[in-house]
Amino acid sequence: MQLYEYRVIPAPNRGEKAPGVKTGPDRFAHALASAMNDLARDGWEYLRADTLPSEERSGLTKRTTVYHSVLVFRRAVPRVADDAPRRVLTSAQPQGRAPALTLEPSARQDHPAEPQSQPTGSESESR
Repeated sequence: MQLYEYRVIPAPNRGEKAPGVKTGPDRFAHALASAMNDLARDGWEYLRADTLPSEERSGLTKRTTVYHSVLVFRRAVPRVADDAPRRVLTSAQPQGRAPALTLEPSARQDHPAEPQSQPTGSESESR
């Protein structure tokens, strides 16, 4: 079974200026394409765009629901042998980008389990 890691970034709110790109929709499409191409260079495959609700604070006691548009990317994780140590997902904060889920070795890999002692003859007989 193929395993993937995912990266979710905020979708651009407005377009980017570029030579030959004049209209608002063209600038917005250029901003989307730039974000997608930047991540594609690092091996991320565009998966989908979502608009999701988020409850945020408004004033001292009030909460409101706002909607955020995000772009979802994925890339394949290299396969590991079945006997390899298990890995856990943690959040990492790359420079200037939204958090990504990355794989890091678990604490057990750094501290191998101690070998269990075999019961002696008298211990096994008493059970």
